[in-house]
Amino acid sequence: QVQLVESGGGLVQPGGSLRLSCAASRSEFTILNKRWYRRAPGKQREMVASISSTGATTYANSVKGRFTISRNNTENMWYLQMNNLEPDDTAVYYCNALTTLLQSYWGQGTQVTVSS
Repeated sequence: QVQLVESGGGLVQPGGSLRLSCAASRSEFTILNKRWYRRAPGKQREMVASISSTGATTYANSVKGRFTISRNNTENMWYLQMNNLEPDDTAVYYCNALTTLLQSYWGQGTQVTVSS
């Protein structure tokens, strides 16, 4: 089992920034991929960003150039730096961990609201 806890959500004005954090509990399983997803009201869940065990990153087209995923392997944490936020970024953001056994774990979610 891997337990994930997100933090860092909140209310921000358009053009502002937020940094989300995800803390993973210690586990005997190695996390292969560390990801951020979001679900906006009335929309399907989408993957926002991903970072692999080699450090390779991928981003949804809608956030490229504005969001950056990073990790701290020592602390088993990863982050999502979100800059130049737009109202369409309003959503519940979830961190996700995919282990080497291809087990997927989710955090409880953190609300991000972009509004003036």
